[in-house]
Amino acid sequence: MNRFDGGIFLENIEWFDESGKELVRRLPEQGSGEIKLGAQLTVRESQAAVLFYQGKACDCFGPGRHTLKTANLPLLTKILSIPWRGDSPLRAEIYMVNLKYFPNLKWGTQNPVAFRDKELGLIRIRANGMYTIQVVQPVLFINSLVGTMGKMDTDGISGYLKMVIVSRFNDYLGQTLDSLFDLPGKFDQLSDELLKRLAEDFGNFGLRLSHLYITSITPPDEVQTAIDDRSRMGLIHDMDKLLKLKTAMAMEKAAETQGEAGAGLGMGLGLMMPGIFAMQQRTPTTPTSESEPTVDKVSCPDCNHSIPGDSRFCPLCGHQLLRLVRCTGCGKNLTPKAKFCSQCGQSTDHKKSPKICPQCRMENLSDSIFCNDCGLKLVP
Repeated sequence: MNRFDGGIFLENIEWFDESGKELVRRLPEQGSGEIKLGAQLTVRESQAAVLFYQGKACDCFGPGRHTLKTANLPLLTKILSIPWRGDSPLRAEIYMVNLKYFPNLKWGTQNPVAFRDKELGLIRIRANGMYTIQVVQPVLFINSLVGTMGKMDTDGISGYLKMVIVSRFNDYLGQTLDSLFDLPGKFDQLSDELLKRLAEDFGNFGLRLSHLYITSITPPDEVQTAIDDRSRMGLIHDMDKLLKLKTAMAMEKAAETQGEAGAGLGMGLGLMMPGIFAMQQRTPTTPTSESEPTVDKVSCPDCNHSIPGDSRFCPLCGHQLLRLVRCTGCGKNLTPKAKFCSQCGQSTDHKKSPKICPQCRMENLSDSIFCNDCGLKLVP
């Protein structure tokens, strides 16, 4: 950055994330700056750069070195024709977006959530886990979450993302799980299904939830004791066989030491032994099915035509793939000043209000099914 008479001109623009936690950084950090036409913009493989001019997202740049000239800003020339020469300043700002994966982000229930168990009644459980996110739509992410902030890191959005995960987790348990006695061995299934449910919630902000893990679901101590007792009860059948065998062996030894009466008893036990061993059950084996690897395909959301992954427009229908503002109803990409969606007609000013629980007055997400505090099923 060099200083000239009349202001500060940005000539070499690049960004390094030293903390490893920043998702977005604005250049310059304080308001908009005078970027010199012809300035060099360097974008790394794990980054994307979004140019804002007069408050509007004008263009998005991928990896490489870019020269900021009128000819290289096709979306900007549609909005405004710059009347200056090539060495004149462009008052704008550039948002550098980190496209790498952000792993090992933790989620969990700050307070125990209510769960109605079929056998144990209303109980409160705690859940914890980890998740991984990635920014896949830089402009949509900036417009929906970052706004005019100079930077944003994972700490700035983790609180809201945790609330969304916990709410969806509570709804999923209430719909699919009858009792905590059915929980052992289902953590992987719960994690996969919860990941699918959260994909749309994260996609509305330009984020991709790539991995989600449930590391623990902890009921109260008294409930944990009941679950342990129930698990021990499941071993009764095996213990019964073991006791029968031990009893037969003990009686056989006793018969060997008690003369003629013991000999008769031993003979009877000898005839019974084949029947005892014949009662052992064989565990059937089930063939495992190997899932075929799926190949990710990039398709246009409007016409489903296959297109290259780095395309900005669909060559068949002309749909713009770079999302600026997304309709909350149908997901259609909207122009920045659109008041209504051209596809479904929904107003862009429509905001869903939180759903208030009639029993405990707890605020939940607008489409929650169960209350996070008391577990009551909410009326649609």
